[in-house]
Amino acid sequence: MRLVGPSGEQVGIVPLAKALELAQEYDLDLVEVAANARPPVCKLMDYGKFKYESAMKAREARKNQAHTVIKEMKLRPKIDPHDYDTKKGHVVRFLKQGDKVKITIMFRGREQSRPELGYRLLQRLAEDVQDLGFVESNPKQDGRNMIMVLGPHKKKTEAMAEAREAAAARKAERQGLTDRGEAPAEQGEAPAEQQADSESQAPAQ
Repeated sequence: MRLVGPSGEQVGIVPLAKALELAQEYDLDLVEVAANARPPVCKLMDYGKFKYESAMKAREARKNQAHTVIKEMKLRPKIDPHDYDTKKGHVVRFLKQGDKVKITIMFRGREQSRPELGYRLLQRLAEDVQDLGFVESNPKQDGRNMIMVLGPHKKKTEAMAEAREAAAARKAERQGLTDRGEAPAEQGEAPAEQQADSESQAPAQ
């Protein structure tokens, strides 16, 4: 077998008995790491530690794995301006998170005879969010609906990393305030000095 030492150094081709002797000498395990190689490759290592580190790496990889998510947003052709702004806000949030967004325009009754209303609305939305996303699937009629898919410029992994950094920064900021004995003032609460002045000026009962 070809033997690799505990620090990754090449020991060379040695018989099994010699490899086992070295494993006992170093108080390590003899682990086969490449069974299909000719000759097979074995390494001297702490197998328990190796299994633990492998499990931790696999767990971290799963944690950072990007799952493609498609969010859906439904609009009416004659949507109210306020409702449009609200829906657009949701689309912006989804794109910032690195998710795709399926936009569905729902036609009812005679609206079906005016597909250009839906097309113009989808074009407007795509232009309003062009800094965050792009048209991945152009508007197309699907029965009573018209559908368009927006894709994010930012990859899901990047969005996740930025979200973690922002959360860590907020936590550090709160911790800094706590360490200094400070706390953010509640909204609408007057400073202590101002409250004291108000109390001193209040007429006696």
